[in-house]
Amino acid sequence: MSKARAPQALLKHVSPFLLQGLDALHEGLIIIDENANIVYLNTAYATVFGVDPQQVCGCLVTDVIAETRLPQVLITGQSEKDYQQVLGRLNYEVSHYPIHNTGEIVGAIGTIRYARDPSVPLAIASDNGPGTAKKCPSIATRYSGTRWQLADIVGGSEAILELNEKIYKVASGDASVLIRGESGTGKELYAHALHRLSERSQGPFIKLNCAAIPEHLLEAELFGYEEGAFTGARKGGKPGKFQLAHGGTLFLDEIGDMPLSMQVKLLRVLQDREVEAVGATRLVSVDVRVIAATHRPLESLVQRGEFREDLFYRINVVPLAIPPLRERREDIPLLVRHILSRLSERNGRHCPALSEAAMACLYQHSWPGNIRELENVLEAAFYLGGSHLDAEDLPEPLRNTQGAAPVQATSLKDSLMQAERNALKIALAESGGSRIHAARILGISKSSFYQKLARHGLYVDAQPAV
Repeated sequence: MSKARAPQALLKHVSPFLLQGLDALHEGLIIIDENANIVYLNTAYATVFGVDPQQVCGCLVTDVIAETRLPQVLITGQSEKDYQQVLGRLNYEVSHYPIHNTGEIVGAIGTIRYARDPSVPLAIASDNGPGTAKKCPSIATRYSGTRWQLADIVGGSEAILELNEKIYKVASGDASVLIRGESGTGKELYAHALHRLSERSQGPFIKLNCAAIPEHLLEAELFGYEEGAFTGARKGGKPGKFQLAHGGTLFLDEIGDMPLSMQVKLLRVLQDREVEAVGATRLVSVDVRVIAATHRPLESLVQRGEFREDLFYRINVVPLAIPPLRERREDIPLLVRHILSRLSERNGRHCPALSEAAMACLYQHSWPGNIRELENVLEAAFYLGGSHLDAEDLPEPLRNTQGAAPVQATSLKDSLMQAERNALKIALAESGGSRIHAARILGISKSSFYQKLARHGLYVDAQPAV
């Protein structure tokens, strides 16, 4: 990992006795400066992530703890309080707070503590001993079949923060969840995060893409089959996804593409919590939480008779809507940095910088493919460009975006402000000047929308607020 000279400006007025007191806390604590370099971390924090405090001071915090959200706090200026994070087999509560000096953000503080019993000393999160903190994302791959957790979601926009807060509230329950969102917005990532935060986190996480299985095989995939149930059936039979997910979570992706014949059988299982395998003569009880996802307009499918209304209400107990990228443009710099850093680490190359002209193109694009499209665009630019990516390194459709305006920003903070201003103007235009509708488009509350209007000096002529 790269290590700069340890930045001590934030600590130069702190008493050594106070630092000794911080080091004695059972709660883990870390401080970073405005450049996201580690200034201080106490023994409890270092123990959780298996690192040596003396060795990592001065390092970029994401080089030490790959999944940390602390750098996002430097950009958004918003605190993140008591969100849960699973490390190893333990649940932790993590909080982040910006440090202000004369109105400017000069650093951030992070805390971490064992979530279930604060009196218990913090445990080492990795089974591999010190120096393995950067491997924390791999813990998810061996944790009940999930790959991601909520900390892997990149974004500091109000829409994403509100969605994450809702995830925390509903995760511990047992109600069915329907995740709505366009292709490429990260619906599966949120399904993984829900399972990781739920009381079923120690149970299996099983997924099935309803659009990828032929109709004549879907029943056997979902409910399993007995030996001799049909020609070619495997000796001894095969359990279905419901049986495999017993005690855990079943994620049904693209449920809007499920055939009507299967919708009837799925509804019966959800109501009775019993499964009958193909060729079986008895019912088997299952304890499964269902998370469904779709990019299709289920309400319209119900009206056209292509999706059962009773099934829709059964799976739509807790609806979650993931905003498309064009409605959270202020997250683009965070996503760009995350994607390029991941590509650099994978290929052993230095992370390239992105010019303001290139960032302007990314801001102006409508992103019909959402984050997946952004990943593809940046991956192509990463291999075609050098250490500095300019607009010419981006695909031609992005460079030729009509009405693209040059970015006037001189810093990432200015770029975020410009993106927010553009998003407000676009939302007002799309809503015909309706402030309430514009706030809904952006996925923020009405009061927050008015605050942002005032911040950017945008005003709407007096008119009905509907």
